[in-house]
Amino acid sequence: MSSAETQTATGKMPRQIPYIIANEGCERFSFYGMRNILTPFLISTLLLMIPIDQRTGEAKHVFHTFVIGVYFFPLLGGWLADRFFGKYNTIFWLSLVYCAGHACLAIFENSVNGFYFGLFLIAFGSGGIKPLVASFVGDQFDQTNKHKAKLVFDMFYWIINFGSFFASLLMPIFLRDYGPSIAFGIPGLMMLAATVVFWMGAKKYVHVPPAPPNPDSFTRVARTALLARVDGGSRPGLYVAYVGVIGALYAFYSIPEWGFVISACTALVLLLAFGSIGTAMQLERARGIHPDEAVEGVRAVLRILVIFALVTPFFSLFDQKASTWIVQANTMEKPSWFLPAQMQALNPMLVMLLIPFNNLVLYPMLNRFGLEATALRRMTAGIGFSSLAWIVIGLLQLALDSGNAVSIMWQILPYALLTFGEVLVSATGLEFAYSQAPVSMKGAIMSFWNLSTTVGNLWVLIVNRSVMNEGVIGKIAESGISVTAFQMFFFAAFAAVAMLAFGLYAKRYKMVDNYRQTAIPAKA
Repeated sequence: MSSAETQTATGKMPRQIPYIIANEGCERFSFYGMRNILTPFLISTLLLMIPIDQRTGEAKHVFHTFVIGVYFFPLLGGWLADRFFGKYNTIFWLSLVYCAGHACLAIFENSVNGFYFGLFLIAFGSGGIKPLVASFVGDQFDQTNKHKAKLVFDMFYWIINFGSFFASLLMPIFLRDYGPSIAFGIPGLMMLAATVVFWMGAKKYVHVPPAPPNPDSFTRVARTALLARVDGGSRPGLYVAYVGVIGALYAFYSIPEWGFVISACTALVLLLAFGSIGTAMQLERARGIHPDEAVEGVRAVLRILVIFALVTPFFSLFDQKASTWIVQANTMEKPSWFLPAQMQALNPMLVMLLIPFNNLVLYPMLNRFGLEATALRRMTAGIGFSSLAWIVIGLLQLALDSGNAVSIMWQILPYALLTFGEVLVSATGLEFAYSQAPVSMKGAIMSFWNLSTTVGNLWVLIVNRSVMNEGVIGKIAESGISVTAFQMFFFAAFAAVAMLAFGLYAKRYKMVDNYRQTAIPAKA
């Protein structure tokens, strides 16, 4: 028996986990280090050619477009890993692309095109590896030690926030005192360190090989279901899918009005949504042509996608703490030495405190009262807490709009509420996505999980674009509140409705267990 098999048979923690955790800590420092100074840099330096009254809106647009890219490219990374190169090789080579993107940010601080190209490379590299590292963690476990997976996923999310905390605290200072080249160069060096650490553990990892071409894959079963005919019957599911195609074509037709990013993402959402609904309507027609196991696997994926879709409003709220909340912080009273972007350090600090608190205190206490904190219950509550955070941030905006002096310390409360929601949604979602995914779809499902963030940021761009309409602005003005405050309360209501829908669907969702059944030896 190999050392890896002996190890998992005893249910011990896999010895290769520290390499992955250290890699993630360095990578997250690099990502959040550049991400958390992006909006201030755009407003203060790169976009100075834009009129000042339009600069903040353009900076927010660039920021959320970048985030959309980061969470869109997981689709490509998951596909490459699952079908061709495996997770390790895909992570390693895309990490080098990631490093090149950081280099561009440091070099092209005064070039819009060069800087945006660097953002594209980071989105491509970071997004491509994003679903794979978490999935790679799951690959190191099987049925004998899966009980330790939750602890590792929590450690994984804890180290993300450890890196994010120091990046959020330090990078705004480096941007102010040493300039963009140094401030963007340091995250680049951290990404290089992350790549080296990941490479050092290569011979210790469990490598799950990419799946060969599968005649019973998700897409082939879905295609069969949509196209199959039954005697004397129509194909309503196919017609529903066609509605998605027509909607996607209309979205592309609207590029001049909406912009490419909004149009392309809307087209993707319509294709996925209507294609999934159509497939679900006719899925039984695939039986007999494909094995029952494959058909049930597709059914499981479709059910997971509903969960992911209902989580998207949470991410539309969460990611605006690095754009909308920073803009608000700029208008609040604060010590002269404190930079608004540093407020974001509060988020990872609270995460590092809340994860052990939840696991050691909150969840055991709820269990003693007969209230099991299941994954879907935690995620439902998390969406609700994000809604509460935006109600508070909206009330602060009303106070600012009224001319009152408001201390930046008041932002601590919405940060605490949003962070608690994040721990309940994001940390839980990582494990949920992996455990529910069929074996052949691990990378792809993790990609869809990340795509929910893309869709969440798409909602932000759509709302921001909508309020540019003079008719909409007039209606908001009649309400007596500012456009900014209106948007804040709108997003709070958006999340509240999503929480109700998520909770209702969660009651009907049946959890499954898709961890590996047997150990796979580590690479010699």
